[in-house]
Amino acid sequence: MSTELIQAFVELSAEDPEATSALGVLRSRLEAGRRVRALRRLRVFEIAGPLPERDQVQDLLHRSTRFYNPSKERATVRAAESEPGPFAPTEALVLVLDRGLERRPAAERWWRHETGAKVEVREATAWALSCEPGADAAAAAEALAEVTDRAHGLFCNPHVQDWRSGSGAAPPWPWLAKPRRREKEAP
Repeated sequence: MSTELIQAFVELSAEDPEATSALGVLRSRLEAGRRVRALRRLRVFEIAGPLPERDQVQDLLHRSTRFYNPSKERATVRAAESEPGPFAPTEALVLVLDRGLERRPAAERWWRHETGAKVEVREATAWALSCEPGADAAAAAEALAEVTDRAHGLFCNPHVQDWRSGSGAAPPWPWLAKPRRREKEAP
């Protein structure tokens, strides 16, 4: 066992209709999105616990339909905070978590069946946006992150979802899992 956390970023190999639709909406209807040049949507997994070497993790992910379909998606594994994610340094990131539903028990059971190791699997959606030269991608991402009314926000419904920001240069590590210290401090 070599690591205690990996991140896997899963993206469609072909054009993503959901990202294309969201880009059209934010450019045509939301002031904060007018200068957004490109938008990508990725599923993000964090697997925490006793994990094998990177090659074995990649093989496990590739064999399981619980994580991605290699026939139509590609996965990038990040096994250390110092490793880059599959983002450009100029991309601003918005991570959207379905409140209370980020854990993936079926994937955890599958992992335990295959490896014998007990891990915690979390999943969320990351939106990566790039803006035209001179525009502030981080400010646009912040303004588009949470829906507040018909003219503001797009990615996160605050009634059932939470969001976190990030930078393409270095996605947070961990990003989905709550730090243990905070869990203990919460009432």
